[in-house]
This record gives sequence, structure tokens and C-alpha cells, in this order.
Amino acid sequence: MKVTIADFGVGNLHSISKGLERVGAVVEVSSAPGELANARCIVFPGVGAFGAAMDVLRPALTGIRTAIESGVPALGICLGMQILFEGSEESVGEGVSVIQGRARRLQAPRVPHMGWNEVVHSGDGLFEAVDSGEQFYFANSYVCFPTEKVTISETEYGERFPSAVRKGTIFGVQFHPEKSSAPGLRLLSNFIRIAEESA
Repeated sequence: MKVTIADFGVGNLHSISKGLERVGAVVEVSSAPGELANARCIVFPGVGAFGAAMDVLRPALTGIRTAIESGVPALGICLGMQILFEGSEESVGEGVSVIQGRARRLQAPRVPHMGWNEVVHSGDGLFEAVDSGEQFYFANSYVCFPTEKVTISETEYGERFPSAVRKGTIFGVQFHPEKSSAPGLRLLSNFIRIAEESA
């Protein structure tokens, strides 16, 4: 499976690229509107600010949205999950808007949320062979609250929030699987398998 990673012009592309390659994906990194809109599978990485990321994606937004809504598999990681929603408290302006709901600042004693935390999941195929309650690595100040039934895992940190969502072949995870050791690699492998099966 060829995976196109959306380049927001910030770091962390190396880690997610290597993680996807380790589970068998062929990876390209691109900020070119045409390449993103015509990708066979898209990953939105997890570093940066909502507004800045959307500024990069805006020239390709209509094409990206159409591709994802037509069934092109997509995985959003941390910030990448948040931009799949309609908007965020972090910045004005719309998101990719393929999932209904918004991101808001995490309500916790200490923000950002940094470190390992339990992910309690519903048994969705994205978590195949990953125990519910497994630890994943988080680094976030904002969390998503969908207004449609897409939540497939939750995490408790100051408040209970959705830590993974799925809508068909659209996935979002608030944690960083590429920094989450064996369980994270298993999740990436599951995503690639689901993407291949949907092709």
C-alpha cells in the first residue's frame, strides 16, 4: 500500500514514515495539492497547530475532502485527528470536516498531556491484537468531541475523552502510535491492512 503523508511543514515526519515503512507501507511525503487529492491512502501527522496545518492543506482541501468521502483511507494522528473535524478552539477556520464535531482544549490539571496513558477500546479492527487498556504515548493540549457515533476508544486524563475514532475508512487517534512501541506498530499494521482491504 502506498501511503502519502501530508507535510504541514513541521517535524515528526521521520518517525511516522519509519513506523509505516516497518509495517510494510511504501511512503511518500508531500504538500503538493494534486498528490494529496489523488493519494491512495493519506496520513495526517501529529505535530503543529491547527490553523497552520489547515493553511497548508487549504489549496487541496476540496480534493482531499472529496477523496476521503469517496473511500480513500485516511489516518489522522494527534493534530492530524483534530483537523479531520469541523474546527478547533485552537484556531479560527474550518477543518477538513469529514467528521462532525470540534476539538477543544483539554480540561486537565496539567496541559499539555505528555506521556503514556491507557487506551480503552471497543474492539474495532484498528485495535486487533491490542489489549483494551494498553498504554500509548500522548502529547496533546486539545481533544476532539464528535457529534456523531464514531468513538472507538477513550482515555482518562483530567477528563474522559475520545482517543480514537472511526468513520468507515476514516480513522483518527489522539495518541502517537509511531512513538508507542509494539502496540503502536500493531495499530499501524492494522490500519494498513484495513486500507489494503478497502482498495
